Amino acid sequence: MPDLLVADLSRWQFALTAMYHFLFVPLTLGLSMILVVMEGAYVMTGKEVWRRTTKFWMNLFGINFVLGVATGITMEFQFGTNWSYYSHYVGDVFGAPLAIEGLMAFFLEATLVGLMFFGWDKLSRPAHWMVTFFVALGSNLSALWILIANGWMQNPVGSEFNPDTMRMEVTNFMEVLFNPVAQAKFVHTVSAGYVTAAVFVLGVSAWYVLKNRHLGLAKRSMAVAASFGLLSSLSVVVLGDESGYTLTDNQKMKLAALEAMWHTEEAPAPLTLIGIPDREARETHLEVQVPWVLGLIATRSLDGEVEGILPLVAIAEDRIENGVKAYDAVARLNADPDDAEARTIFEATKRDLGYGMLLLRYTDTPSTADEETIAKAAWDTVPHVAMSFYSFRLMAGLGFLFIGVFALAFYFISLRRNVPKLFLRLAVLIIPLPWIAAELGWILAETGRQPWIIDGVLPTFLGVSSLSASQVITTMVGFTLIYGTLAVVEVSLMIKAISAGPGARLFPAGGGGSDTDELSPAAAAAPSIKFDV
Repeated sequence: MPDLLVADLSRWQFALTAMYHFLFVPLTLGLSMILVVMEGAYVMTGKEVWRRTTKFWMNLFGINFVLGVATGITMEFQFGTNWSYYSHYVGDVFGAPLAIEGLMAFFLEATLVGLMFFGWDKLSRPAHWMVTFFVALGSNLSALWILIANGWMQNPVGSEFNPDTMRMEVTNFMEVLFNPVAQAKFVHTVSAGYVTAAVFVLGVSAWYVLKNRHLGLAKRSMAVAASFGLLSSLSVVVLGDESGYTLTDNQKMKLAALEAMWHTEEAPAPLTLIGIPDREARETHLEVQVPWVLGLIATRSLDGEVEGILPLVAIAEDRIENGVKAYDAVARLNADPDDAEARTIFEATKRDLGYGMLLLRYTDTPSTADEETIAKAAWDTVPHVAMSFYSFRLMAGLGFLFIGVFALAFYFISLRRNVPKLFLRLAVLIIPLPWIAAELGWILAETGRQPWIIDGVLPTFLGVSSLSASQVITTMVGFTLIYGTLAVVEVSLMIKAISAGPGARLFPAGGGGSDTDELSPAAAAAPSIKFDV
């Protein structure tokens, strides 16, 4: 039987590093695209203020990019140090998107990022804009391939287990590539990154206006952030709806858990706005529901069913019993690859092999498990309901808040209305919220998949390396100290760059034009945005 303490500690360690890394990813994705927009304005107008605006936000992008790369490399090493059996079991499938990400996307952005910072005087305006565009493209392609890998963990299509090699193998790479879960996760995650960057740019610009500093930069940045952010926040909601639709066919238990829906509701199912999930009582107290909404979102119909937790647990019991047969057939084939009867049984039951492996949490011999043990293993397929339920609602609530903020910003700026001081303060105060929403999204995605490291294929507790608990604790403490230090460095550098303003030379981004903080009256002219300060 596996060491469950080591498995839990390894999960905590990976969660620590993943969530810390994801503090940098959304801003990198979104800010790179905003740089493309701002530098495009410079290419078209030739105005020095747009060049300085681009270079200022590029400095902040550089700080975030460097620390994001450093923390991302650490995560990939953990697949070998803490999750070696997982890497052995699914490396033929999971490793391919990661390798392509390194060769296609990371090398693209890493190669061109130097030209982006140091090539202002070496390249023409259009050529430098193209470099900035390809850095942004590389950043987004990195997210694509990472999320293809993660999407396969959520919905392992295009592959199957080979009892002769005892590993998962690719059967159709196109299915892996165009996995509907991966595609939905990519567009939703990237849009969330765009929202993060827009909130960041809007908030920092609002702070400059409140301090009556760098108004030319602030007004233009707010105009870009308002329009870019409004489009992005609307797309997050639309694409989030698409993500919910993909759960209906591919991750029914996750959908039932995030809705705390214990029983299958009559179609079309209602959406629970708020409630108190109770796993022991197997019901949700004080529910406030909106009729039909969940059924429409999840099934795109009025008669499609959304299955509840209890019926899905009953299905899991049947699949565990079937999986025991597959597990025994694999054991027989491992002893005698020519056992025709065992191979026939395996082919008939291989879809449920992972479910049979859930019993290894309780016994070394799944075939001896009694009904009580099978029932316990079936309930293990239910993720943490309360965490999934509240994470989704907080994330969705913040998403609608961002729509409201950007709609107001767009209204004030596009119609040349006075921008109230209260709104400017609000824009500054909400800067941390997109990161909270992004982390909640990852908590929902990853805890909602449990107990699987590969959904329906490999239980999480079986994927760990042969480590001791003390070894994992030692490295976890080390990561915490190092990442805590890096967090202080990141925030300090960001605050220093923002306080210094567009005249700071944090990165020697090339000459051409004045690097002083003051601009000529013509260069400082900005759109006619009024500020009630």
